[in-house]
Amino acid sequence: MDKELKYGLGNYQRTRRIVLAVLVVVLFAALLFGQSTFPPDTAMHETIEMFGVLLIFLGLVGRLWSTLYIGGRKSSEVVTGGPYSITRNPLYVFSTVAAAGVGAQIGSFSGIILFAVLCAGAFHIVILREEKFLKEALGAPYQAYLARVPRFFPNLSLYQEGDTGSFKPRLLLSTLLDGLVFLIALPAFELIDGAQQSGMLPVLFTLP
Repeated sequence: MDKELKYGLGNYQRTRRIVLAVLVVVLFAALLFGQSTFPPDTAMHETIEMFGVLLIFLGLVGRLWSTLYIGGRKSSEVVTGGPYSITRNPLYVFSTVAAAGVGAQIGSFSGIILFAVLCAGAFHIVILREEKFLKEALGAPYQAYLARVPRFFPNLSLYQEGDTGSFKPRLLLSTLLDGLVFLIALPAFELIDGAQQSGMLPVLFTLP
């Protein structure tokens, strides 16, 4: 793999992180003035929030699991084990799961769906660009992988343990730090709830 191809893939990976951060910030800003139709402190509101917390942690654990397998090998070989045996883009899948958890912090079912759909849609654009790049970089083995494993929605029947390759703690730390943007949602939405209840923030719309 020449330096130009490695540099190109690095650009796509940076784009992924930027897209993720921008999506969360924009949606978070929009929901400053939104509120669930289930009032704060009600059982339904709290249940949805707790479900969202589970989604966030599931997403973070899944991202770490994916990094254990990809471990910097994405630009040099086709990784087909672990989460990459059931979906070609597990990092994006688990990021979408975590984003749905962020949406749940408003205490709304619509928030879960909205965050998940918008996140998956934005990632779809990045995925298509990555695939075009990797077809050129990895050739026939990658083409065979494309034909066998779904792009996004996991097919659990395809699961194979595979090989994690060389362990790189630095990449795990980077993935964990990237995921902190999801954890920020937990205290942030509590502050928003408090500000809305006190009248400091106006509620301009509600979501079921």
